[in-house]
Amino acid sequence: MDQQGLTHLQQLEAESIHIIREVAAEFDNPVMMYSIGKDSSVMLHLARKAFYPGKIPFPLLHVDTDWKFKEMIEFRDKTAEKYGFELLVHKNPEGLAMGINPFEHGSSKHTDIMKTQGLKQALNQYGFDAAFGGARRDEEKSRAKERVYSFRDKNHTWDPKNQRPELWHTYNGQINKGESIRVFPLSNWTELDIWQYIYLENIDIVPLYFAEKRPVVERDGMLIMVDDERMKLGSGETVEEKKVRFRTLGCYPLTGAIESQANTLTGIIEEMLVATSSERQGRAIDHDQSGSMELKKRQGYF
Repeated sequence: MDQQGLTHLQQLEAESIHIIREVAAEFDNPVMMYSIGKDSSVMLHLARKAFYPGKIPFPLLHVDTDWKFKEMIEFRDKTAEKYGFELLVHKNPEGLAMGINPFEHGSSKHTDIMKTQGLKQALNQYGFDAAFGGARRDEEKSRAKERVYSFRDKNHTWDPKNQRPELWHTYNGQINKGESIRVFPLSNWTELDIWQYIYLENIDIVPLYFAEKRPVVERDGMLIMVDDERMKLGSGETVEEKKVRFRTLGCYPLTGAIESQANTLTGIIEEMLVATSSERQGRAIDHDQSGSMELKKRQGYF
């Protein structure tokens, strides 16, 4: 495509749509991961555009840890009903049977069993050979060095020292039986790009991204929202009402909010223009051990 005359966002959109179409044509059984966050919402919008007026030719998969915000699950089900795509929801049955949770077992074990192992179970169960993810290179240093087509072996593990070259937007999707590719169509987008695109395209997002008064407790330097009765308070912790919003969404006991007045898309974009920290600073799972995200990705996490 001749990209002369296209705006920055139009170029990013064209690149992402090209990647999505390429995967749909090249792989036998692709799937799109749907984590319900802003990046997933943009990726879903791009997939709908890529195949319009037809339907998305692959299912969406949500690996549910049983600890997502209630508003996320409501939004997921409403969105699936609105657009009519095939939605697969997988929960790790062994993890549920063991009662794995972020309070008693910690963020690292909870994430490994309910997210990483749950994801690998689902990919094996359905035999997917390619899986779209909404990760961006600007989010975190281990994601910054990952390819658009990220090769995974038969155990779904990633070797950052053995990645395939991607010169001139040429992607290598050759795999053997049992191997797979993780595909990241939003690799070259930034957080600001995402928000500007959501604004321009009028994309629906989870209301948790907008500031409003919510019950929170301060824990380990983060504001954790009390989302349901399962929230366990530590000694000396008290619940306060603060006007907060979320830059990133995950399991609610492991996701920190920020104090904010931004209750509109334009307000969020104004905040992003002066932001100096990564959105991932609000995710406890990124800081539960040294090199945390890269270790998780090596083991099969997105």
